[in-house]
Amino acid sequence: MYARRRHVYFAMMGSCLALFVLAWGVVRLWSLPAAVAMCVVAMVIPPLAAIVANRRGPEDRWWDDPSGDPKSDEWWDELDGKKHPR
Repeated sequence: MYARRRHVYFAMMGSCLALFVLAWGVVRLWSLPAAVAMCVVAMVIPPLAAIVANRRGPEDRWWDDPSGDPKSDEWWDELDGKKHPR
């Protein structure tokens, strides 16, 4: 799953770069407003790419990771029903 997110991230960032380069290298010769619009679209892509790349999937078990604090971990295990209170 991580590889798919990474590929989507690089595809989004590649399209962002391509939009920017095409806007000011080619499109501006015919239409300046279209080039500016392409740059606005390119400006929105990087934050979305970061969100996609850092999104946790349903198979990512991040909530089961121990915090390092034994008392807190014991409390959460008891709350989750992993260990029975004594």
